[in-house]
Amino acid sequence: MEATDQRQDFGAWLEKQLRLRRMTQSALAEALAVTPAAVSAWATGRAEPREDRKRAIAAALGVDEDTVLRHAAEVVSSSALKWHHRPAHRDGGREFGNAAAFAFDADLAVLAREATQNSLDEQLDPQSPVRVRYTLEELSGEHLRTFLDALQWDEIRPHFEASATGRHKVGRVIAEGLREMTESDSLLLLRVDDYNCTGLTGPDYGDDSKFAAVLRDQLNSHKGNSTAGGSYGLGKITLWATSRLGLVLVNSTLSQSHEGRTTRRLYGRLELPWHNKGGQDFAGLAGFGETDTEPGREGTARSWWADATTTGALHLEREGRDPGTSFLVVGAHDAAGDAQTLREMHEKLVRALADNFWAAMTAARDSSPVLEASVTTLRNGNVVIPEQRVDPAVYQPARTRALSAYLNGEAVEQRTDTSQVAVAYVPLQVPPEKGGPRKNEEHKAVLLVTAADDDDREPNRLVCMRGNRMTVMTRRVTDLPLGADAFQAVLLAGRATGSHDPDARAAEQFLRASEPPEHNDWTKTEDLVTTYVRGARQRIEDFRKEMLVAVRVLVGRREQVKTGGPAVLRELLRIDAHTTGARRPERYPVVRHVEGSVDARGAWNVRVEVKLPRRTDPWSMTPTARFDVRSGSKPAISWAKLIAGENCRVESGVLHFEAGATSASFEGVTDMSSHPVTGRMARVVVDLQKGR
Repeated sequence: MEATDQRQDFGAWLEKQLRLRRMTQSALAEALAVTPAAVSAWATGRAEPREDRKRAIAAALGVDEDTVLRHAAEVVSSSALKWHHRPAHRDGGREFGNAAAFAFDADLAVLAREATQNSLDEQLDPQSPVRVRYTLEELSGEHLRTFLDALQWDEIRPHFEASATGRHKVGRVIAEGLREMTESDSLLLLRVDDYNCTGLTGPDYGDDSKFAAVLRDQLNSHKGNSTAGGSYGLGKITLWATSRLGLVLVNSTLSQSHEGRTTRRLYGRLELPWHNKGGQDFAGLAGFGETDTEPGREGTARSWWADATTTGALHLEREGRDPGTSFLVVGAHDAAGDAQTLREMHEKLVRALADNFWAAMTAARDSSPVLEASVTTLRNGNVVIPEQRVDPAVYQPARTRALSAYLNGEAVEQRTDTSQVAVAYVPLQVPPEKGGPRKNEEHKAVLLVTAADDDDREPNRLVCMRGNRMTVMTRRVTDLPLGADAFQAVLLAGRATGSHDPDARAAEQFLRASEPPEHNDWTKTEDLVTTYVRGARQRIEDFRKEMLVAVRVLVGRREQVKTGGPAVLRELLRIDAHTTGARRPERYPVVRHVEGSVDARGAWNVRVEVKLPRRTDPWSMTPTARFDVRSGSKPAISWAKLIAGENCRVESGVLHFEAGATSASFEGVTDMSSHPVTGRMARVVVDLQKGR
């Protein structure tokens, strides 16, 4: 979808042009040889001049005729740009950093999560995917100096030096950023472009302005839909927190015109701590833009309309006219410290996008995904790592397979082989809002379970999401049925189910209110307590319990086969507890986790963790290994070796777990001569039977 320039009211346009030039209406009337009343009528919108008068107005104001005819704001030359620094507070208060920045780590993975979530929340055309591109670029030598000249570095450098103090955290980060840039003669830029988004629409100031919400206000979420991932207005600050210099430049293509234009709306925002420069105190915040002449706002920076030369020099030129915004993080770094080189940063961004948005990037057979994401790395304009499109099936194959099956209508209620995806429904009771109708809504979240892949390092996990299908919560599922196969589970709630019914909307709002600022859990929050009637917290707790119960039920449904193997196995797994009196049967040991690999000879080497119910007598269990096949009974294979681990001893092929222990482990090596097929061609399932 392409944005188009639209006209703004001629009177508003003319009034602004006069204000920018500090020209009175009388002066313009004299230049045009018309009465002041005529100019007043034009400025107030009571009348509009003829085309020949507009050409005369263009000459009088010194602008091109097309600008007047379209009532559009002028493209501002780079010489008219200036950094405007906010004076210190008159009451003497000092701010040594933005408190919101400390709600998140200055981590590339966190930035990718928060910035991409904000882009998804601003999707323009729901029938087309949001396209997000991350570009790392290292500048050095002349390339760096050209960029710094466009940034007017010589003007703001003294402010950085005055802020670079070891007395507080932000000052130390700035000092390190300056030192590294000076010693290495290089600077790292991280650019985040989104397309098919609304762009930073609206005036420079005001409540109903996305531009003001992002670049002027604090804690202003300004999300217009209930499915939005963000709700605190905190996520945007990760852009500034990822900059060692606290500096971000912005170029936005608007979906709705402002001042008669839509393309190349630029602004720069610098967040420094309180500092003193040349005997004058500054609050720390600064804006890079056109000098505002509006009464009451004189001397502040406002956004400006740039040309391609300026956006190119600032590394902010966008591709095409598709609406959206480009954020340039100047002096980017990864505070976690585990990504130092360009390649490590590139890979960390790719992994973060895949882990958090694999579901948003998964499409049904006959539709587009919600999101497309890529990462590119450059050095002085030259490609170091080509654009890498994030493929969810590569990084999350099992979960992607589960979601695809659901979107394509291929999920089944009960699996008959391990290649299928099982589906169940988890009830969520949404309580009434305070002051609203006293009506509960029941929403049925969708639960999907599929077999984990052989090389899955973290099986038996439940991933939960809502809205635009960003991962919200990941939980390890414990207390699984004995001998359960490794799996991955996905829970879709609210609009993530694909439903637009009232119950889905109610669930969306309820779960959104239950998320903390990091949007990584469903739990008790202040928003939840203040918005919903008493008992809302318990509804969340019940939902969390129900989803785990549903996973265990789906995992416990074994494949239906015609042989008597499963019935015999169930008999073997039954723990004798028939004793005198009315004593209840005890629970039995549960396989908690299995890890394994095939060695060079072709034998399976496995390590098994077991959860034990606490009791005064030891447990005696016999481990059995079977090859997992798609149909028929699983053929049993023999052990060549069993090795005791924690709280365990081995005697004649029987495991004896210590009395009173709650966990144990053992290792085993399969006997290759008992393999019906080559070890690498099958998965191994480990069961525990009652020892004989």
